[in-house]
Amino acid sequence: MRLTYAFVDDERAELQDLLLTVAAHPYRDPLGFSAEIAGLVDQGKVPASLVAATDRVREDRESGNAFAHALRNCPLDEHVPLLDQEDPLTDKYARKTTFVAEGFLQLFGHLVATPLMSYGTRFNGDFFIDVIAINRYRGKQTGYSDGELAFHNDRTAHPVRADYITLLGMRCPEEDITYTGFVSGPDLLAHLTEGERHTLRQPYYYTPFDVLSRDQNATLTVSDNHPVFYGEHSVRYVDTHTTVAPEAPPEATDALLSLKNALVRVDKARHRIRTGDLFTFANQDGLHSREHLEINDPERARTRWLLKTYGFRDEAAAARHADRWLDGVPGRVGD
Repeated sequence: MRLTYAFVDDERAELQDLLLTVAAHPYRDPLGFSAEIAGLVDQGKVPASLVAATDRVREDRESGNAFAHALRNCPLDEHVPLLDQEDPLTDKYARKTTFVAEGFLQLFGHLVATPLMSYGTRFNGDFFIDVIAINRYRGKQTGYSDGELAFHNDRTAHPVRADYITLLGMRCPEEDITYTGFVSGPDLLAHLTEGERHTLRQPYYYTPFDVLSRDQNATLTVSDNHPVFYGEHSVRYVDTHTTVAPEAPPEATDALLSLKNALVRVDKARHRIRTGDLFTFANQDGLHSREHLEINDPERARTRWLLKTYGFRDEAAAARHADRWLDGVPGRVGD
């Protein structure tokens, strides 16, 4: 994990003022919002410090030097509401009236050339998603619970999966310590034998759909059979959930156990996302987790709110899914 840049207060204020000039609504008019953000770049209005930081992120990704990056002291909205956790999405729509955070995430995605994506069946197809504990998911294995999360990819069971995830700390209580862990695909592969790697590249495995996906679409139960590793070092896996297909040969189970051992032994990056931190990492070329280090007030810790975007690797990766776009909105796919 690489700490790429920390904005000084004047830079943060300059970006905040710039993003407040965007008139389009990110939830009602995502195409207009994206176009206005792109216009800020085209007009040369984006501070050089942010352009340089995102250039480094893009170069690291292209060269394989780093798969996770952090920016600190990023611009946020002046007023960040404390959301009602019975229905935080509806509450956000009603009470969040400025969109600096959304603008910064859109701008970051534009500068690193990773087009944003969304799922039409989730959160009204929004491109900006609230990672916050929702009361009905308390104690369940989902990013919308208040618990820890085992190492995983987002949307592992789904046919279209983001290449990158970016998280922006909106409300992160200082007194309660939560870390986001990350391990890269290459590091995991280095802990496996050639035979184990070969077996894990076969379609011997399947992954149940997450609880939120099942709530949105009752026909979703488990994925088709899939390999755990594919491409050069991409990985498709949810620890404690991805399992061996009944018809797979015995070596598939042995290889999966070796992967679990590797996941314990491999070096991991851990980043504590604070309010105003942006943390971005590879979703398909690594695994991430949520780990509670010190929770002094569980009810306060439950109010932790991250704003999240999904991104494609590049324009070409997005274009490969163009036949799936919903409502004519590029980047919005179904299940």
